[in-house]
Formats: sequence, C-alpha cells, structure tokens
Amino acid sequence: MAPSLPQCLFCGKRSRPSTGLPGICVSCHIGIPWIRSPRCQTCGRHVGCPDCSRSREPVPIRCNRSAVAYTSDMRELLGQYKYRGNERLAPVLGLMLDNAYAILQQEQSEQQQTATLQSNSSRKPFSARNPNHLLIHPALWQADLLVPVPVSTVRLSERGFNQAEQLAEVLTLRRGIPQLPLLVRTHHTGKQSSKSRSERLADMKHAFTGNTDPEILRSLKGQLDLITPRLQKRPLQIIIIDDIYTTGSTIRACAEALHQLIGNLGYRAEIYSLTWARS
Repeated sequence: MAPSLPQCLFCGKRSRPSTGLPGICVSCHIGIPWIRSPRCQTCGRHVGCPDCSRSREPVPIRCNRSAVAYTSDMRELLGQYKYRGNERLAPVLGLMLDNAYAILQQEQSEQQQTATLQSNSSRKPFSARNPNHLLIHPALWQADLLVPVPVSTVRLSERGFNQAEQLAEVLTLRRGIPQLPLLVRTHHTGKQSSKSRSERLADMKHAFTGNTDPEILRSLKGQLDLITPRLQKRPLQIIIIDDIYTTGSTIRACAEALHQLIGNLGYRAEIYSLTWARS
C-alpha cells in the first residue's frame, strides 16, 4: 500500500507536498501571491501607492519589503495563525518572510556595489592594461539586528505568543542575525483593522518606546561591541519585523523610537522593515 500523502498546513487536504515550502502542498505553493518586484520602492507595495507619493513627511525607514500581497486567501491564513492559534504555521510563514529578506538583501547589495564602483571610478583613471580594475565582488549586505514589533500585554494574554517574534526567530536561525526586544509598547491601541488611516496614525503616535531594561541594554551593547569596527564606517543596520504592513503607522512609530534609543547610545541607525504581507 502506498504511503498516504501529508496533510497541507494551508488547505488541510492530503496532497503532493511542495519541495520549496515544507508542510504545504504544491497547489497552495503555486497560489501564493508573492511580491517579487515591488512597485513602490519605499513601502514595498505591489500596486500604485498614493500614500508614499503624496506624503511630504520624512520617512524614518529606508524601505519596507513584504513577502506576499494581502489577498483574501492570505488574510484567512494569517487569521488561522494569529487569531485561532495555529502556531504550526509559524515556521512556514517565517520561511515566506525569508523570501522578502532575500529581495532586500539583493537590492542593498547591488546599491552598495554601485556606490563603490562610482567611488572608485571617481578616484582612479581607467587603465587599458587593467580594464577589470573596477570589478569587485563585495560580500552580500547583511542586517545587524532584528527587532520584532511588540504586542500589548492584552494581546499577548489573548494569543499566548507574539507573531512578530516567531517570524523573526526563523530569520535568526536561517540568516544568523540576532534578535533583540528593543521596543516596548506604551499602551494598548486596540484592533487596527477597523480604523481609518488617520485614526491609525493618531493611535500609533507615541505607542512605542525604547526598551531600557538593564539586561536588554547590556545585550545590545554587547552586540554593538562585536561590530564596532563596522560601525565606524556606517550606521547600525536594523530590521523591524511585523506580520502585516497596512498604513505603515506601526512601523514608523517603531522606527522613531529605535532612532532615539540608538542615538542615546551614541550611534546612528539605518532602519528597514520586513513584513509577511503588504495590504
């Protein structure tokens, strides 16, 4: 008798498993609405983005990148995990988020290489005897720290876990980037999905602050000491991790609090964000 096919974590059916995403079937894998080429280079949206184009306010992050578009199927999937407590989905959702990291890493690596080539070409004249003197092979860009968006004590009590921490943990294991809880939520903001853009922006203002717990600060300083030589040439590169990007109000509030925390320690921060989905 042939062995039975595994049950897909997404659709619940027994079907041929995907080789790219363990735990889900081939059909569900094919149907994932990946964001491979963001249309908005700031927020990572896959369609036209009036929010970034019309806003004249300074943005506290370099950019956001998201793994998938927030379709009805992805909304149902996130609901299974986040609201109905199906934590078996955490590893595969984390792997999906890792695709967004790979895109961000490639983009930043290419920008670094371009900047280096331009810098070298402005200093060194072209040599016919050494036409390849500008060809370099720099290491891939890598973030220094992952910072998950904290949930309120109310939400943590309801769910029993912080989804951003679980997603970040997958990246830590795959990419070797340490994760630190450098943010704390100052107050419970209620469910954001039913609120307008202006209500979300007002709700999230001052909703986060830097974590000044002595143990956390010791861990942070320990990480900074390890990479001090690199920080003499560039800012500390931090990625904020969350499950979904809607208006960006949460990410912006977190980034502002991180800039202040890192600045108080005498360093500069360059902040990015990764989210599992982009609405």
